[in-house]
Amino acid sequence: MGWPSTPSSLVGEQIRVALLDAPEWTPGPGLLIGGVFVCFERGGAGPGAAGDRGWAAAVVRRGRRVVIATTSGEAGAAYEPGFLALREGPLLEAAVMSLAVRPDVLLVDATGRDHPRRAGLALELGMVLDLPTVGVTNRPLVACGPEPGSDRLSRAGLSIEGDVVGYRLRTRESTRPLCVHAGWRTTPETALDVVVQATGRFRTPEPLRKARTLARRARSLAECVGDS
Repeated sequence: MGWPSTPSSLVGEQIRVALLDAPEWTPGPGLLIGGVFVCFERGGAGPGAAGDRGWAAAVVRRGRRVVIATTSGEAGAAYEPGFLALREGPLLEAAVMSLAVRPDVLLVDATGRDHPRRAGLALELGMVLDLPTVGVTNRPLVACGPEPGSDRLSRAGLSIEGDVVGYRLRTRESTRPLCVHAGWRTTPETALDVVVQATGRFRTPEPLRKARTLARRARSLAECVGDS
């Protein structure tokens, strides 16, 4: 499937994807959890623009080995809530497709079912890649719910019209909780379990934290070359 290139075509695709009856994914032993992240050139004002240069990185850990892939390209659109796929989708897909080892499940810096049309970028990316996904963000998009307790791994549900679509999860004591989103073929509970497995001593789950670091490092290297 090609990524939609206009807001109207994306809305239609989001509605279609949200209604797909994909089989629920069940984690098995020895889970390979991947992460993917994209960042864009610095120095611009506002929400960015189509054509902004971006760097994406994907990571998966297999035993003691960390497999990585990076790619670069142009943003397809400015940032707009609910339409993130226009800006980031192809870059994220390219990074994951470049991995030499395919993860069992992928952490994405985007929402999933927490979306006006119940199909955020984490859900769409998983459908395109045919890969279970979990969204991880700092705040919900449209879902509401209480704050979790202050203890590590405390959680509280995020809901839209009475349906639980994710959780707030406190991954470190006395730090701001993350929002964990059901994505492609994952339930809110499965998404929560995956993030708990992937989280170590840092607030952000390790595969996503590593992908973020690599994407920003690729950007810095490109900027240094450009300045030389």
